[in-house]
Amino acid sequence: MQLRDDFVAVTVPATSANLGPGFDSVGLALGLRDEVSVHATTGRTSVVVEGEGAGHVPEDEDNLVVRALRLGLDHVGAPQVGIRMHCTNRIPHGRGLGSSASAVIAGLALARALVGDPEVLGGDALLEIGTDVEGHPDNVAPAVLGGATVAWTEQGRPGAVRLEPPQVFAPVAFVPDFELATSKARAALPPTVSHHDAAYNLSRAALLGALLAGGGDSAVGAVPAGGEGEHPVRPDLHTLLMEATRDRLHQEYRRGAMPQSLALVDWLREAGLAAVVSGAGPTVLSLETVPEAVCADARQAGWTVHRLPVDPHGVRQTRG
Repeated sequence: MQLRDDFVAVTVPATSANLGPGFDSVGLALGLRDEVSVHATTGRTSVVVEGEGAGHVPEDEDNLVVRALRLGLDHVGAPQVGIRMHCTNRIPHGRGLGSSASAVIAGLALARALVGDPEVLGGDALLEIGTDVEGHPDNVAPAVLGGATVAWTEQGRPGAVRLEPPQVFAPVAFVPDFELATSKARAALPPTVSHHDAAYNLSRAALLGALLAGGGDSAVGAVPAGGEGEHPVRPDLHTLLMEATRDRLHQEYRRGAMPQSLALVDWLREAGLAAVVSGAGPTVLSLETVPEAVCADARQAGWTVHRLPVDPHGVRQTRG
């Protein structure tokens, strides 16, 4: 297979995974995008990085986007070429906003754009190769599909479905000035959990999926309106979202690795906001609109605050 173009460009959204109980399965595309362009050349590979990671990420064949692009060309049997790449990075690195998944999907999409054949490297291939590189499909799926996604693997093959969240989902990201390696966050997890905790998370994850798909209008049952002994009320969408973002599988186990993040989650939830750790952290994500006064307090405490709408689009080709 030959290359049909020598200059292409793509843009890929940031993603958040887990969203509380949806460990390694639920993801969300966010309105913060990296942009990457490539010139196919006969010379040596070079990479220019602006924004996040500038001066730190590799600027040669070791760059993750370049490596993913090479995988994509190999996958379709296209020739390898020299690369002049330009990256405008807006997604923070090492913060739990899917920067590595976005880089991998960007590289694969660039390979597809260079080949110029819509029949190769489609969504299935992007999800499968991306998951092979990342290890889990939770961040990969929303980078490919946009919106909200539920992903899984079966016998090593990933699958995902896309959901269309209602407007009540208005994410706000609280990004710290420190990084946390996913491997360190994952190392804090125990090898087993109790059946009780597994069942607890299963019900909340199912509820979260229903809300992400636009459900919740026909909720029945009752929850306490306030303190102990107060008369219960029928749950509204906000109350359901607070319940749907409870977790017992990973967040509390990771408190020692990122105490500031879990303290912020506690503070936001006590203020009545559906806050969770974004991915493996240390970014904290509120799934609902956050009052400006709360954002100001968080900024005063050293957090960078981004209001990031749910991005309905996954990776998009912009040139070529």
